[in-house]
Amino acid sequence: MRILIIHNQYQHIGGEDFVMGQEMEALRKNHEIDLYTVRNQKGSQGYLQYLLYPMNWLEVKKIKQRIQEFKPDLIHIHNMHYALGPLFILHIKKMKIPMVMTLHNFRLICPSATLFHGGNIFLNSIKEDFPWDAVKRKVLENSYLKTFWIAFTYWIHRKRGTFKHIDRFITLSEFSKSIFAKSKFNVSMDKFVVKPNFVKVEAVNKEYPSDYFVYVGRLSEEKGILPLLHAWKATDHKLKIFGTGPLQKEVEIIVSNSPNIQYFGFQDKQTLSNNIASATAVIVPSVCYESMPLSVLEAFALGTPVIASSIGILTEMVVPLYTGLLFDPHNHIDLVQKLAEWKSLPAAKIEEIKENCLKEYLEKYSQPIVMDELERIYSDVLAKSKN
Repeated sequence: MRILIIHNQYQHIGGEDFVMGQEMEALRKNHEIDLYTVRNQKGSQGYLQYLLYPMNWLEVKKIKQRIQEFKPDLIHIHNMHYALGPLFILHIKKMKIPMVMTLHNFRLICPSATLFHGGNIFLNSIKEDFPWDAVKRKVLENSYLKTFWIAFTYWIHRKRGTFKHIDRFITLSEFSKSIFAKSKFNVSMDKFVVKPNFVKVEAVNKEYPSDYFVYVGRLSEEKGILPLLHAWKATDHKLKIFGTGPLQKEVEIIVSNSPNIQYFGFQDKQTLSNNIASATAVIVPSVCYESMPLSVLEAFALGTPVIASSIGILTEMVVPLYTGLLFDPHNHIDLVQKLAEWKSLPAAKIEEIKENCLKEYLEKYSQPIVMDELERIYSDVLAKSKN
């Protein structure tokens, strides 16, 4: 199969870029793969990219040329924000090449992309034809202009029926699929399928005794890091924090006054894997709707339980006393109680939960399982396109 992957990289490499790269590397073992990619720029070039967002004819021309050269059987779109824009979808349709799109976030139905604003879940956009409330609230980078321009870009393409030309949308969870089903996206849910991400496991060095918890992720408001730390100060449990982000200074101040909390900043993947494998549990305190946290996948792959917020996809992935525990991220007392419950569990129960985590990984999130599902999606789309 000849597959053209189209992907818009962010200025700073993120989870979507990592997931796309992993899938592309795996696909190359059995298929002919070509990648068309652009990157968001800063300065005047970035302003031009943003201005062209709704109707980027320059990128349409380049993509059409790449298609004519590579002659793909199928095209897989990952991200379009903001150097690409959606216009090229209409032109690919005219070329009669089937298209699959992975929905890594909720940008097609809300300018926020995360359905998070002002410290809370923000669902107003999914109920509106045009997300005026999101614009008024400046949900993207606190900017009226940026929020409006993204809202306008996706609104005009919904009106043109651009996204109805996608043959299959891939969501990462049933939860994400349900959000699109409730929204004004106005595309048949028959076109939606669920396929999770995967992580690859490498050899690790475990540390004993594993009496500490681990947080791995961006230090930002939507990840719930500050409420986590304020609650954690009321305990004597050990916590290791890995990651960087806009709240790093606040995190460092709290850590400096908390002897049971350590901050390690950015670390390489091997160091992260070693610490996740050695931890008694990974903590995921998100207060937003995650797409599919790689930290949970990594934990399961290494047989480490997860204690997570009872929000969105996390309630699908983490089953209490089977793969971990769930807590209310807005309730400090609940978190403290769940940590105490975890520490009071018998060693045999903890081992059972660890085995369940590894089982979940092998049955749902390992590379062979996920890539087989992706190839089934491709084959189904190609078969239907020939009818």
